[in-house]
Amino acid sequence: MKILVDYKEIESGFEQLKIDSAKYLSDYVLRLQFNDGTERLVDFKPFLSKSLHPSIKKYLDESQFSKFSLTDGNLNWNDHELIFPICELHNGKIEV
Repeated sequence: MKILVDYKEIESGFEQLKIDSAKYLSDYVLRLQFNDGTERLVDFKPFLSKSLHPSIKKYLDESQFSKFSLTDGNLNWNDHELIFPICELHNGKIEV
């Protein structure tokens, strides 16, 4: 017996959380608007300042930090070089 399931037809009632818009305000703070209507101000400076890794530290240069994009509903810097869990962004705080 072979069972085939077309997952497109199954509605889970769960909508994947995504960022609809992101705006750089100043001093490493972004305003994020999510597809569930939530809006958060997220301060990335503590995370960036405490990091010891050079590929993360380089984003303390505001010209580099401000070059983010939205990719598949999440923040992305330099082709996924820097990316954060959507749940942390939605909570408004980056775990250090």
